This record gives sequence, C-alpha cells and structure tokens, in this order.
Amino acid sequence: MASVNNPGSGTSARVGAPFLQIKRIVKQFGDVFAVDEVSVDIQQGEIFALLGSSGCGKSTLLRMLAGFETPTSGQILLAGEDIVGQAPYERPINMMFQSYALFPHLTVWDNIAFGLRRDGLPKEEVEARVSQMLELVQLKQYAKRKPHQLSGGQQQRVALARSLAKRPKLLLLDEPLGALDAKLRQRTQLELVHIIEQVGVTCVMVTHDQEEAMTMATRIAVMSEGKILQIGKPAEIYETPNCRFVADFIGSVNLFKGKVVVDEPDHVVIDSPECKHYVSHGITGTPDMTVHVAVRPEKMDIGKEPPSDVERESPAEIGHNVAQGVVEDIAYLGSLTTYHVKLDSGMLVKVTHTNAARHDLTRLTWGDRVYVWWCGSDVVVLTR
Repeated sequence: MASVNNPGSGTSARVGAPFLQIKRIVKQFGDVFAVDEVSVDIQQGEIFALLGSSGCGKSTLLRMLAGFETPTSGQILLAGEDIVGQAPYERPINMMFQSYALFPHLTVWDNIAFGLRRDGLPKEEVEARVSQMLELVQLKQYAKRKPHQLSGGQQQRVALARSLAKRPKLLLLDEPLGALDAKLRQRTQLELVHIIEQVGVTCVMVTHDQEEAMTMATRIAVMSEGKILQIGKPAEIYETPNCRFVADFIGSVNLFKGKVVVDEPDHVVIDSPECKHYVSHGITGTPDMTVHVAVRPEKMDIGKEPPSDVERESPAEIGHNVAQGVVEDIAYLGSLTTYHVKLDSGMLVKVTHTNAARHDLTRLTWGDRVYVWWCGSDVVVLTR
C-alpha cells in the first residue's frame, strides 16, 4: 500500500497534551439533557469509541464535534484551539455517515475527488490524492465504477477514502459498519482499523455494537442518559466494569445480589441467596453493605458433580463460589455452548462452555441437576 501523509502532522498541540479535549459539554433540548457535563481527553492517533444504546447522547456528541449541533455550554479544543464557534466547513474534520452518502451518478474516482475539487485544489494535486486513496483502500481497479456496481464493503471503503482524501485532523465515524451484514461487518472491522492506523488520523466513532467497539477502538467510553459512565481500553471495560450498567451492557454477565459479611484487605466474603462468595481481593466497603457480584458466563464451570478441592483456586474457596440448579435451556453455537441454569434460589444464570473437543463428554442435557462454580479472582464486586 502507498505511504500516506499523517493528516494530523504540523499541529500546534503540545507533545503529550490531549489532541482533542471535550470539556464539560452540555447539550439541552428543552428540559432534556441529551449530553450532560461530558469531559473526555483523546490522544492523537487514537480510535476512540462512544458506545451506548439509542438515545444515550453519543450521536449528539458526535454532531457537536462536527459542528452540526451547537453545545449549550462547554468547550471543544482541537489541537489546543476552541472550535465551538466554527462552522462545519471551517473545521479540519470529516464525518463518514452510516449511509455513506455516495453520489450515485458519479464514479468511484469522482466521488473521492468531489471534496477536493470543491476546495479548488489544482488538478495535479486532486489526481495524486485520489490515486493515493484508491491504492490505500485497494480499489484502484474499481475507479470507473458507479456505487451501485460495488458491494457494501467496497462502498464503505470509498466513503472512507473520500473522508480521508481531504486529510482531516479528526475523522468522525457514525455507525460506520451498520449498513453491512454480520459476516461482512466482522471482516471489515479490522480492514477499517488497518487503514485508519496507516494514515495516522485521530478518529472518534459512534456505535451501539459492543463487538465493533471492542474490535476497533483503542479506548471506549460507555454512555447512558447523556453521561459517560466509564472510559477504558476494551479489556478494562470488559474485565473490570465500574457499575452494573457497564457490566450488563458489555457482553453477558451474571449478577448476584448480596451483603458483605467479611471485608479484609486481601479478600471479601459476600452472602447471597445463591451461595457464599469468596472474592480474592479487597474492596472499599463496609459490613452489611449491599453489593453485586459480577461473574462472566465463560468464567464459570459446570458439572453434575460438585468441584473437588483440587479444582478450587485456593483452600479458602472451599465451600464458597458454588451453587446448585437445573439446566433449563441449552444454546449450541458451534464453538460454544451456553447453559441456562435455574439455581435453587430461583435465579437464572448463564454458563458458557467452549467446545474444544468434537464430542462433548460432559453430556449435560435439559433437566439435569448440576453444580456451577467459579474462582474468586474472576469476579468483580460492584457497589453501584
């Protein structure tokens, strides 16, 4: 692929300073706060994802970055410059929409060249940049085709090439793969990341798709009701959620409600109707405090017999972190099988089993009485 100039090069931002700073941004529609006191620092070259369900404020925040909405209050600093008062066309920002918005009557080449021609660039410069973009997205042989003659994935790459051709300092992606089918979306995720990283542009993307955010983003901000609940790398968001909403929104999770009965610096014991939980790390809590123990389905084991002492992570866990129930449902997904187990307390939990062998020797079926257990180091205690 061709080497492409970094669109963010030549910025006046200080080394180490955030490239994009969103400071206490508020957007109010009547009495409704669509975005409520949001502050984020984004480094140059990051792919930053705003993740949340419909109506959480992520698209409104993206539109304020693009200049399509004006904040009620707050600042947006790009390379140290406040851009809130600038019109969309004055900002060194390009936005790629879910629909791609390609011109159906123009060829791929002319779609990519459109913005450059409008900016009055010399013909030679336009030709050089379009050729560079076509090579970058591997569509040189499709330059003369119209959008309807391309696949969904190819149209998406044309839209990306058009967005990058103007060498923006900031690229905004609004549900970038939402128009693609599931299998093509998975393949295109890594393709898109590779192109963005090669160019070196800073990117903010909006998505409601957890897998898309986890695959593509350097960091993720989980939003709900206009606020950011947690910011972190994908593994941090998944493994150490800071509240029940984030734990439940990212992936699948089993949440046990209980009370703290032992709170030591190196371990905690929590009593719930399902079992006693031994957690092999301390928390900032108090005795009798109500908490939730979050356990991912893939962290659980399942069997017809209780776990032996040697299967436990430490002697302290014996008699803890194990519950009994009945298999109510089984979902076979090829590489995985998910067991839905109704515990004796009435709680329904999910246990995911990896199908590593061709024939499953556990032979669990509907109606089987089973034990489920987990390690104290694999859980997260949530206080809110």
